[in-house]
This record gives sequence, structure tokens and C-alpha cells, in this order.
Amino acid sequence: MQKRWMIGFLAAAMVAGAAGAALLAPARVGAVDREVIQLLQLVTQLSQSHQALQTTVTQNAAVEKTLIEQALDSVSKLTLTMGSMQKSVQDMQANSGARLDSMSTQVQGVSDNLQELLARMGKINQQITDTQTAIQSIDAKLAASTPPPAAVGAAAVPAPSADLLYSNGLRDLNGRKYDLAAQEFQDYLKYYPDTDLASNAQFYLGEIAFAQEQYPQAMEAYTKVLENYPKSGKLAPARLKKALALIQVGEKTTAIRELRNVVRLYPGTEEARRARAELGKLGVTA
Repeated sequence: MQKRWMIGFLAAAMVAGAAGAALLAPARVGAVDREVIQLLQLVTQLSQSHQALQTTVTQNAAVEKTLIEQALDSVSKLTLTMGSMQKSVQDMQANSGARLDSMSTQVQGVSDNLQELLARMGKINQQITDTQTAIQSIDAKLAASTPPPAAVGAAAVPAPSADLLYSNGLRDLNGRKYDLAAQEFQDYLKYYPDTDLASNAQFYLGEIAFAQEQYPQAMEAYTKVLENYPKSGKLAPARLKKALALIQVGEKTTAIRELRNVVRLYPGTEEARRARAELGKLGVTA
């Protein structure tokens, strides 16, 4: 507005000056007319320049307004995007916390299951021990039911009872009194070679020798179980322990054959499972 007022004032002054000059100098009318025309043309040019400048300013202001609006819109979108990202991060943190809590619960559950399994294994181990004790008691009772042989002649010394020999042998074997237990089982076999527990006594002689690392004597005792007592309940453990004794003396080829026989002859037994495990240690299959 100030520029516009100044331009108008300048144009009016110029026109007034020209008019005054014309009144003061009538002789120069033609020259004054030309000057007036030139001034009017100049005023017209100035007015046009002012309009062009005003148009440019208006256009620039519109462009600046548009740019500002675009910038504000971009800032608004960026703010929304940042808010969305922040919410996503918070959701991820919440979900991660939930997953960690879930994993912690699962780990605790596994730990509880492991503790329960260990407790059950302890009970099973106790049951196995009780079963072994019961079997030994049954063996002793069976031995008690076997009558001693009749004395030959008046001077014959009566043999110890089968019950006493067998029970003492088991007791001393469990107490690791190997020499005494071996003598008692040998006496049992001497006086009662045909009883149901004779094969057990022979097997325990092999166990005593194996425990003392007398592997050749152990193999001999186990072999007698296999050869002399074909209906014995100790056949599977006798063959397995014979194979283990063979490994100890370096006869691996024979040991592998015996282990495979255990798997083949006594499938589904604990001895078969152990035989497979030993074959795996030797790098062969059943």
C-alpha cells in the first residue's frame, strides 16, 4: 500500500508540474504536450509494474502458504507414524514379556516333572531292592524244603542243611565276604547238586569270581550254568556275564557272538537290552 501511494503521488506531482509549466510558458505548448504525454506513459508503465509486482507477491504468498500447509501435513503424518510405531514397540514389549512369562512357566513345569520322575525312579529302585530281597528269601525257603541226603554208615557226618548253606552263601555274598560265600555255595553243590537252587549256587560262584576280577574262573562257572542246567532261570544272566568276562580278557570276537546269542535267545529281557548296549560300545550291531 505504501508503494502504491507513493507511485500515485509521484504521478500527480508530475502532472501538476507539467500543467503549471504550461500556464507559465504558453509559448512552449507543443513541447509541454509532448512532456505530458511522456509523463502519462511513464505513470502508466509504473502502474503496470506495480500491478505485476503485486501479482508476483500474491503468487509467492500463495506458494509459501501451500508449502507451509504441505509441511504441516507432513509433520502431522510423521507424528501419526511415530505414534503408531511407539504403540507397536509397546505391544512387542508386552508380547515379549508374555512370552518370557510363558517360557518361565514351561521351564518350571519341566523342572517339576523332572523332580517327580526322579522321585518315581527312587521308588522303583526301592521296589527292585525289595524284590531282590524277596527272591533271596524265596530261594532260602526253597532250599529249606529240600531234605538232606541220608547218612551212609554209622560213622557218616550229616551234611549241613540246604537252607543253612544257601542262606549263609547269600548273606556272605551280599556282605562281600567272597571267600566264605564261595565255600558255602561249593558245599551246597557238593551235597545238593540236583535241587532247584543248584543252578543259582553255580551262578553265584561265577559272580564271586567276576567281582574279584578272576575272569577265567568266572567264565568257567557261567559255562557250567549253561551246560548243566538248561532249564535254569539264570541262563540269560549267565550268558551275558560270560560275554562281559570275555571282553575283559580281550576275546572280543567270542564276546560279540555271546552277546548276539543273548539278544537272539532272550528277546525282551533286561539282559537282551544290556547285550545290545554292549554291542553298541564295541561298534557292532545285534
